[in-house]
Amino acid sequence: MTTCIGLGTVFVGGTFYLKWYKVNVLDKIELAFEAGYDPALELVRFSTSTMVASEDSDEFEEDEPLSTWTEHLRRKEQDVIDRIIEGEEPGYYFMFLGPKGCGKGTMIFNSMAAIQADGVTLCEAHPDLEVFRLRLGKVLNFEFNEDTQAGLFQRRDPPERGPALDIEIALGKLEKVALRCAKRRGKPFVLVINNIHHFRNNEEGRDLILQLQQKAEAWAAGGILTLVFSSDDFWPFHVMRKSASRMHVISVADLEQSEAMRALTRMRRDASRNSASPEEIRSIVDVVGGRLSYLNRAARSKDMEAMAKHMLDVEKGWILSRIGLIPDCDDDQKWSSCSWLLLKEFVKMRRAQEKERDEAIASGELKPEDVGDLPLPAISWYKCRQIMTRADFMEDLDRANISIDINHNVRPDSMLTLQAAIEVIEEAGFEELLNDVRNRIHEIESLRRTRELTFKDVDKGDMIRLSVDKGGADLIATIRGRNDDDDDDDDD
Repeated sequence: MTTCIGLGTVFVGGTFYLKWYKVNVLDKIELAFEAGYDPALELVRFSTSTMVASEDSDEFEEDEPLSTWTEHLRRKEQDVIDRIIEGEEPGYYFMFLGPKGCGKGTMIFNSMAAIQADGVTLCEAHPDLEVFRLRLGKVLNFEFNEDTQAGLFQRRDPPERGPALDIEIALGKLEKVALRCAKRRGKPFVLVINNIHHFRNNEEGRDLILQLQQKAEAWAAGGILTLVFSSDDFWPFHVMRKSASRMHVISVADLEQSEAMRALTRMRRDASRNSASPEEIRSIVDVVGGRLSYLNRAARSKDMEAMAKHMLDVEKGWILSRIGLIPDCDDDQKWSSCSWLLLKEFVKMRRAQEKERDEAIASGELKPEDVGDLPLPAISWYKCRQIMTRADFMEDLDRANISIDINHNVRPDSMLTLQAAIEVIEEAGFEELLNDVRNRIHEIESLRRTRELTFKDVDKGDMIRLSVDKGGADLIATIRGRNDDDDDDDDD
């Protein structure tokens, strides 16, 4: 009897524990979307409240707040992002696409801060799926059942699962929470997956993106959760486009020249640096362009011109380290030479833009004060492949020196990249070096296509004669005709 009572108590206790644990898991996930604490947002708040640029150096010191970019300029995309993060755009999921440093993450964090991260959380992507699994569990406040004591009430071992299956379980739990909270809140939860270009562009990474996209489509159709993707590179959009029916893409680009000049002026003033003249501001923007990260770095520098020159030298060194041409090199330099062919075309288009502008000013069609910003040269994707003569190099270039928009237009990654390419291409001897490298590539490819003939049983003094008879086809036809005539004579 005592044994039966003990077993019954264990059974009833285990049953209640399992039910309580399942409910507690959902409650913890719901707490992750409550207003207040968000891990990613807290890190940003801490960094912006403890660092400030020193007035006498380019280092950062503590004790004063560091203003964010949007305090200097509210971008036109900010209103749309605010509505998305607030959950006011149900029925869709979104992708923010743009080069690194243009302000995508900052606008997302500012939108989250404005609502105290109420109903929204952010997870950073990672190439290792195990790491991404842990990050997703952290932001969702989900332990993947690793904290359960259910093993006391069951004999079987927990199943061995991979990261993809764990992620699917976490998304399933999130779906249950979103369903039960949607009616009460009156708007969907928002989950941001930031920097999805960090996923590997292989079968495993593409499968994960498809897994997330399938959930995003279902959640958008139900209006219970809005999934937001952010990417610096183009390839995730190319993967997701095939299955996208409810996806909206928001392109975030660099600021135009007038906006960049206003932003740089305000950044310079708020950084407690010496004021700069409009001519100096324009000269800096002409070098670094409208990339917010570059403008912020230049504004907080003691000498903006020196900092702009330094960033240009760094960008030039980066380009040369990735695709620098090496004369008389036997290694394969196809990627380098094809990349320079594309950059050379960008430089050619930029010079044509400048020439057209100067001619318009000289003819009086355009006043100098009315001169607007020259857009970065753009070439369509298919034409880039024709210029490079290769179709498989665009992805590597997308990660290095170019940016691709949703219209499949290819541009230099930034104005800084274009200026660095101009310096390299217009150096004396570059054209000759490029031609020499391309000729060397052709020689190596010719050697690879060469076949070796081996003759056996050849003694000393023997002679081998090889000849090329370009009229061989006529000779064969003549021989065949004679053979046919001989056959006819034999029949007679």
